Amino acid sequence: MENQIIKVEGMTCGHCKSSVEGALNKLDGVDSATVSLEDNQVAVQYDASKVSNDALNDAIEDQGYDVVK
Repeated sequence: MENQIIKVEGMTCGHCKSSVEGALNKLDGVDSATVSLEDNQVAVQYDASKVSNDALNDAIEDQGYDVVK
């Protein structure tokens, strides 16, 4: 399992948190996704052989938030 912290702009509320966590947790290979609104980031634990960094970023951006690269 890989662990990654992804910086995200635009998350401000509980709905934002649920939206991003839900989108990431639906991806095959993601074990867990936990948003920190205070730190503007999401911690993701995932299997890199099943899901790519690009797929993680795309899932976040598809919810309307910006990944800080």
